[in-house]
Amino acid sequence: HYPCHLSGGMRQRAALVRTLATRPDVLLLDEPLSALDYQTRLEVSEDLYRIMRAEGLTVLMVTHDISEAIAMSDRVLVMSRRPGRIKSSHKINLTCERQTPIGHLIFVKVRVPIFFHQHIQP
Repeated sequence: HYPCHLSGGMRQRAALVRTLATRPDVLLLDEPLSALDYQTRLEVSEDLYRIMRAEGLTVLMVTHDISEAIAMSDRVLVMSRRPGRIKSSHKINLTCERQTPIGHLIFVKVRVPIFFHQHIQP
C-alpha cells in the first residue's frame, strides 16, 4: 500500500510506530488525535495509552480536548490564554476501567473541576 491509500487512523498509527522505533526518552504529542473521526480516535487513543503504559513512556501531550487529556494522563495542566501560563494542575487517578458505570462516574467527577478551570475562571 501507498501512504495515500491508508486511512487517517492508520497513518497516525504508522507515525507513532516510526517515532517509537527510535526509543525516545520523552514523547511530545501535539494534538495527536484531532484529525481523526470519533471511532478511530477511540481506537488510536487505546493503542497509544496501552503503549505508553507498557513502555513506561514519559509523554507530554498538547490537546484542547479535556476528555482526551483525562483519559490518557496522570496529570493535566490547564493553560491560560495568551500569555500561556499554567492556571491549574490536576492529578488524575482513574482507579477502574472507564467503560464501567463506576469508571464513567469517576471520569465525570474528575472532568468537572478541569472544565471549570478551563472555561469559567479568567
